[in-house]
Amino acid sequence: MGDRTLRGARLGGQSFEDERGIEFAARQQVGYQCTRGHLFEITMSVEAEVPATWECPRCGAEGLSTAGILPEEKVEKPARTHWDMLLERRSIKELEDILTERLELLRGGEIGPAHLHRPVKKSAKKKANA
Repeated sequence: MGDRTLRGARLGGQSFEDERGIEFAARQQVGYQCTRGHLFEITMSVEAEVPATWECPRCGAEGLSTAGILPEEKVEKPARTHWDMLLERRSIKELEDILTERLELLRGGEIGPAHLHRPVKKSAKKKANA
């Protein structure tokens, strides 16, 4: 392992380039305050679109811009329930007819678990056997 070590430079990236003659991009300091009261500033390009919120570096809570920039409210669709989706396919009248039909089958013992079937009256059994 000793033969494989890098010599002459530290790991982690130290640049040997000179900063003379380099023009840095114009910057601005943007202030934010989180919900826990922490004030912090973020350095951004002057050309950057400044976001209304930024994560607080101290606590991780959401910080709002102190410049008065408000976050855009997202338009949320109302949640569609099973009933809403059912009404897209069937009318109330159709649903009532289907319910009546299924209840008759259930009560007649043709569908559903046995413990829900109504007992057949003795007179009806005699007529069926005759």
